Amino acid sequence: MKMLRLPRAKVQLGAPLPWSVRDDQGQLLLSRGHVVETEHQLDLLLERGAFVDVEEVKAVTSSQVTAQVEPRVERHLNLFGLWDQAERDLQQLLADAARGAALVEGIERLALQVVNLVDNDADIAIYRCVRQEQVKTFYYGYAHVLHCAMLCILLSRYLTWPKERTNKLVKAALTMNLSIMDLQGQMAGQDFPMRDKQRLQISEHPQRAHDQLVAAGVADPDWLTAVIQHHERPDGTGYPMKETKLSEMASILRLADVFMAKISPRALRPALSAQEAARQLFKEDNGGMLSTALVKQFGIYPPGDLVKLASGELAVVVKRTANARAPIVAVITDKVEHLIAKTVRRDSALAEFTITGIVSNKAILARLPPERLYGFSEIAKPTAP
Repeated sequence: MKMLRLPRAKVQLGAPLPWSVRDDQGQLLLSRGHVVETEHQLDLLLERGAFVDVEEVKAVTSSQVTAQVEPRVERHLNLFGLWDQAERDLQQLLADAARGAALVEGIERLALQVVNLVDNDADIAIYRCVRQEQVKTFYYGYAHVLHCAMLCILLSRYLTWPKERTNKLVKAALTMNLSIMDLQGQMAGQDFPMRDKQRLQISEHPQRAHDQLVAAGVADPDWLTAVIQHHERPDGTGYPMKETKLSEMASILRLADVFMAKISPRALRPALSAQEAARQLFKEDNGGMLSTALVKQFGIYPPGDLVKLASGELAVVVKRTANARAPIVAVITDKVEHLIAKTVRRDSALAEFTITGIVSNKAILARLPPERLYGFSEIAKPTAP
């Protein structure tokens, strides 16, 4: 019996399992048709070590392909829902790729999807990166590369790159951590420092991701170089090859990777503010072109920041303006910081609504749906089967 480790993305909570689940010795853990109800149950199952019979998976897949499928229309999603769908698509794509599916074609399609989402509303894209309190750590690796791809798009637009070059950079962002996606989620949620085995996997992952892409049929030298160099540094202290001459794509990818990691929470540490993370990177490269582009594109107060206004109200930044210090904000409290029933937009360029500071305690945002700030206006069209 040939066994395959069970991908988390293949388990649909509340739905019957399409195949039996076994341990690494082939002993039955869950029969086909069993229903995993909660994330906690799934966590316990995966921690124990969950595998499926390759032949059983092939049989189920074959029956699904040959079955008559009724035409369907996707439920309409707003942009937040479409970003969530992109993350699920990435999980599915990489799970399928492990079994030899067309990785390259899938990544190219997803890259165009991400570019389109950013083009629809870059402020919503930034908001998702800044507001990560509710992101499940297990999925950190997938969310992280999508956030990095989004920032790469913004930076390349600031640098006026042609469309084709931007798309290559996005594909590199989506695949730079190809060999450690689940490891990243595990490490984000663990309450102890990195283990030696994990450190080794991290140090090897640029080379491994590069090799996986080559094996999958990627031949684009720009894409491959960006992936293998994205942890290198001009002073030779990076890894895995201690390179000092880096491609521009690799440099942008590294900046996006480091910045997004800094503003993402971990079990062992809280997230840095976008301002502090940008300040550190700006200092590191002495106010160079890339860190300057980061500040220009994110703004001093990026969408998602919780700020206090001169009026005494608390507000969430929702839209950047030409003035990096004066974005449009959505007020969520009154002047004595009591929540209000309906959000009101303010222009922080006006003296009475000037931003006086960032609010560090974000507890008030824990149950605030983004649609309250942005509405439901951006709706996807129905898609074909």
